Amino acid sequence: MSSAEELILYQIKKEPVFWNFIRIFQESQKEKPPREKIRALCYETLHKLIELTASHGLEGNLWHTYLTYLIVNHENAYSIACEIRGQVEGSINAFALHDFTILKELFDVDLGRASEKLNIPLLKEIKDYERAASGGKVFNTRIRDRILGLSVKLKEAASPEEFQQAVTEFYKDFGVGMLGLHKAFRILHKNAGPQIEPITNIAHVHLDDLVGYEIAKAKLIENTEAFVKGKKANNCLLYGDAGTGKSTSIKAIMNQYYHQGLRMIEVYKHQFQDLNFLIAQLKNRNYRFIIYMDDLSFEEFEIEYKYLKAVIEGGLEKKPDNILIYATSNRRHLVREKFSDKEEQEDDLHRNDTVQEKLSLVGRFGVTIYYGAPTPAEFKEIVVSLAEKAGIVMPKEQLLAQANQWELSHGGLSGRTAQQFIDHLLGRD
Repeated sequence: MSSAEELILYQIKKEPVFWNFIRIFQESQKEKPPREKIRALCYETLHKLIELTASHGLEGNLWHTYLTYLIVNHENAYSIACEIRGQVEGSINAFALHDFTILKELFDVDLGRASEKLNIPLLKEIKDYERAASGGKVFNTRIRDRILGLSVKLKEAASPEEFQQAVTEFYKDFGVGMLGLHKAFRILHKNAGPQIEPITNIAHVHLDDLVGYEIAKAKLIENTEAFVKGKKANNCLLYGDAGTGKSTSIKAIMNQYYHQGLRMIEVYKHQFQDLNFLIAQLKNRNYRFIIYMDDLSFEEFEIEYKYLKAVIEGGLEKKPDNILIYATSNRRHLVREKFSDKEEQEDDLHRNDTVQEKLSLVGRFGVTIYYGAPTPAEFKEIVVSLAEKAGIVMPKEQLLAQANQWELSHGGLSGRTAQQFIDHLLGRD
């Protein structure tokens, strides 16, 4: 068995489970392995492996799925080059094949033989592990199943070349690492500063779920499709009445174009100072990123909009072509205007310039899309459509009469009110 220390691109550091298994396998190949010496290490390693398996919802041959998990999360010169694009040319393929030859040998280790040689029966139990029904919390089902599927392909690979091909196709189809496997992310501040964290519980909404607003959705689709295809595209501002589907539209866009390399990162107003950090992390990747700002608006005393203006347009460093900003707001101009803003003030000779600076922020969004409150007829159409999708069986007249009563006391005409009414009916049954 080749030495794992000889890995070049896939140097697996800070992974004690991996290196413990390497030592266990090496000891099992000795003519007289020190059973007692290695027993404690084996049990400790099995404990860590089972804990990781439970948190990630893995199953099957745990040694295989663990190695697969490491491979799909390892960001290196080869894996990043292959994400979204697939097979690349050049000398790097020779280095990759070198590493995949070693990784395939590790895949082919006989757990049963090692278990017998070391007299540790539980070691062979990880060859066919059944996970608990609850699954895991780190990965959603979609990501977990992709990793398990790749694990099976790698097991069946007849050569290092087939092994490499399977991994490369995975990188092309799904990407690599956190940014590849997940759809959406947020920024969290930890001891080491701001970090990008995946959002694992995503609402699987689609544009068809939003009844009406066909013109608005068409404009959003047109801009987003140009973006994911590498063409020129604009930052988007979706504005209008509350509860009309602005946020739903952007979430649906994320789900619709994820397979074409689109990723979304949610940023809150108080995190605008982290935008430069965020862009630095994203600009050299092969994905297309939408920085998503929900319910964006600024009060008179707030200055965070200056960070946003600088990032969108006006800073020394050009905004990368693989990043756009999509925002939603109930305000057309984002910054609340007051009559005092338009009055001449003795203490501010350049008051008009200040007002214009605030209002110019919306000009940084090349595409603005309006979402207005539905008419009574459109509201009825939304209610009927949502009821059909939810499987609610009720005479139409009765359904609309109750919907009318509901909206009068629950926020008025909007898609959100309609959905809340449907949820009320479902909870009542």
